[in-house]
Order: sequence, then C-alpha cells, then structure tokens
Amino acid sequence: MSEMSPQRLIAGEAPRELPVIQTLAELVEFVVAQDGVLLRYSKGPWYDAEAGPSRDYEADVDLPGLSATTVTPEPWWPRPPADWVARRVCKYAELGEDKDRYPWLLTGEVAGWGPDHEPVVVDVHPLARISQKALAQARDLYEKRFNVGKGSAS
Repeated sequence: MSEMSPQRLIAGEAPRELPVIQTLAELVEFVVAQDGVLLRYSKGPWYDAEAGPSRDYEADVDLPGLSATTVTPEPWWPRPPADWVARRVCKYAELGEDKDRYPWLLTGEVAGWGPDHEPVVVDVHPLARISQKALAQARDLYEKRFNVGKGSAS
C-alpha cells in the first residue's frame, strides 16, 4: 500500500467529468496553447486519486506519483505540432484498449522519472479527455506521416 496521499496526486478534487476534445485539430490547438501538457491513459483522474500512485510492476515498487508522457512538442521539433501530438498519442494507445481506460490530458509537478524514462507527476491538474474520433484522426496522421515501427536497427 502506498504512503502517498491522494491529495498529493491530484490537486484539488478530481472532476468526475472532463471536457472532451473532439478532433485532432482541437487537440493540437489545446496542447500548443499551454506549457507542459502531459498525457495519461487510465480510468480517469478520480480513479487515480483513489487508487494511488502508479506502480513499477516489474520491480514491485510504487512510483512517487502518476506516470504520464509528454504531449507538448519539443522546441527543437522541426515538423508540424500535429505530427508530434499524433505520434505521442499513438505511442501509448494500447494502454487505452481496456474499455474502462481512456486518454486524458493533465499538467502537474514532475516528482521523478519512471523506469521507462516517463515523467512521474504529482499535484495533477486534469484538463480534458480525448475522444475516440480524435484518437482515430491521430492514428491516421501518424500512419501517413511516419515510418511506424522503423528503428535504428531497421
């Protein structure tokens, strides 16, 4: 059982209903309009507040907050912001395949880094969730503009 209080994980009271971003264009506009937007796939902020911090199941260790991934484009990124956002959303889409899990956007304080180099955040401010339509549009763009699965060993 974790010693971290739910109040430290989620800043304030976790909203039961988040605004829903309907399209990839809206998602990109939302993300680039503010700094430090992160993405998390889970059953939602209210569930996370009750369940406690993320866990490294391989090591059997609780993390110091909720694992997330960056979705704000890096300053060095030379391509359109939509490419970055679509790629980041798609990289972890399998985490949302469980019918009770979905992608949602947040900001928070980075408390450390997880075993996969992901930011682990506390004092989370839930912002919005991403619709299935926006996810499908992100997947289409990602597959169109990237060599999906190609790595340095390819």
